[in-house]
Amino acid sequence: MQSIVSDSYSVHFDKMAFEVLNSHLASHNYSTIFVLVDENTHELCLPQFMSEIAGEYTFEIIEIESGEINKTIETCVGVWEALSELGADRKSLMINLGGGVLTDLGGFVASTFKRGIHFINVPTTLLSMVDASVGGKTGVDLGPLKNQIGVINQPEMVLIVSEFLETLNERQITSGFAEMLKHGLIGDSDYWESLKEVRSINELKNHIFPSVEFKNKVVLQDPTEQNIRKILNYGHTLGHAIESYFLENVNKETLLHGEAIAIGMITEGYLSYRITGLSHEQLEDIKTTFLKYYKKIEFTEKDITAILELLKYDKKNSHGNINFVLLNRIGKAQIDVTISPDLFKQAFAYYME
Repeated sequence: MQSIVSDSYSVHFDKMAFEVLNSHLASHNYSTIFVLVDENTHELCLPQFMSEIAGEYTFEIIEIESGEINKTIETCVGVWEALSELGADRKSLMINLGGGVLTDLGGFVASTFKRGIHFINVPTTLLSMVDASVGGKTGVDLGPLKNQIGVINQPEMVLIVSEFLETLNERQITSGFAEMLKHGLIGDSDYWESLKEVRSINELKNHIFPSVEFKNKVVLQDPTEQNIRKILNYGHTLGHAIESYFLENVNKETLLHGEAIAIGMITEGYLSYRITGLSHEQLEDIKTTFLKYYKKIEFTEKDITAILELLKYDKKNSHGNINFVLLNRIGKAQIDVTISPDLFKQAFAYYME
């Protein structure tokens, strides 16, 4: 499979990924190579990854705890301290082997340690392959508030090894599928229709490349998210608030990112129907498709009020306005739409009806 070229790095796939990695390591005189893992990728992915390394290098393994709840500045401090204790210098390399939480955090740690060391991302979940793999966004959460602290900084390369998907459970796969469906909704109605026909993980693997390619094309047009790149946030304004609320509420089961964003795409689909011209037929298509893959969540009036309160922290806000990405139709998105707050509860009512 061919590689996808971004502005300053490339995304390489499967066998080609390890060939490029080994060539890169051979041509760079790294003092130490650090591999950041969590307890899952340490056990399930690291042995296979290390078996593909050709050559003798000094490796150090740093393990963090998995999960969004650990995507914090405190975890970063622990990794920074480990790097210092293990003698990392500005000629060190960090390889982030894990899902989106780990690659986001690891990229941020590498970008700030000694004002920046090289890093390579090896996403191991479907979500991180099709979303976090492209764009250079790094960072951590501030309490329950998603991705409030971070920088945009590009890796040396991204390596996508589809075999790592075999280590995931069905819920993790389905979470990543939400971001792929989003790519169809905001940019390619034919892709949306083709994804609706996916029946197995092997079929899904064939769609990873077009999802990465689509996101890369968007990012290349707008690396720092001033304009067109904002379309990638469809479903994420309400979705992130929902994810944050379930993360901080001990009485609620934590939602995976894709599960929360799926709800966001239905509710923001309703807003699109009311504001930007999405047809009722396409709105129903969006709702029916997502509810086929994601179980419906019940929201009380209290839940909705608390979720809407979190909207004021959204990163896309400016000048006191909450900015949404909405759909004109499936395959075409519109950025920077402000919404009358009285529609928010109607959107949740539509989701639950």
